[in-house]
Amino acid sequence: MPDLPDLIGSGRPLDWLFTGDSITHGLHHTRGLRGYVEHVAERLRGELGRVHDVVVNTGVSGWTAGDLLGALEHHALRFRPDVASVALGMNDAVEGPDGRQRFAADLSAIVEHLQHSGAAVVVHTPTTTGPGAERPRPDLAAYAQVCRDVAERHGALLVDHHAHWTDRFGDEPPTPWLDDPIHPGGRGQWEMARLTLQRLGLDDAGSGLARLSL
Repeated sequence: MPDLPDLIGSGRPLDWLFTGDSITHGLHHTRGLRGYVEHVAERLRGELGRVHDVVVNTGVSGWTAGDLLGALEHHALRFRPDVASVALGMNDAVEGPDGRQRFAADLSAIVEHLQHSGAAVVVHTPTTTGPGAERPRPDLAAYAQVCRDVAERHGALLVDHHAHWTDRFGDEPPTPWLDDPIHPGGRGQWEMARLTLQRLGLDDAGSGLARLSL
């Protein structure tokens, strides 16, 4: 399994794959603003001048870990990415406590397949949610913990959005960062991008991305 800092520091062009659910897909709820994958791509290929890096987004609205696992060849493996980012759990959490074991098994299998293909893997926890969701997710924190456990077990890089959002809002709903009770809006997507870049060691407080006003 490649070491992510060494990969990024090697200077060679990298292929980046981002996959997951609607939050990665980045449609509608950004209201025309960039999603987190687009922000990361701008940082890589624009601000950092990594013009030969390729960034692919195969996120699909509504998907669970089981959905991605069943389509992993088409949506991930065929691209042979150097870096593979996986952000799931929001839709899986609808199943509540009964679905945790299945989610853990499916997410673990996804990470294993990606690592076996030669990718350095990044695992994201889901963001937190607000009140009024059509399908409540009271067990979401437990699904975030599954993501942490899977990342630790497989030596993947963890981007812990759930902890970041909880630290910021505590028991209050993260309404300023949401477009609806589930989906991050433009500000939430920006926060996701900043945290992702920080964990990748690619953030800069003086960058154009960091100085965006949303």
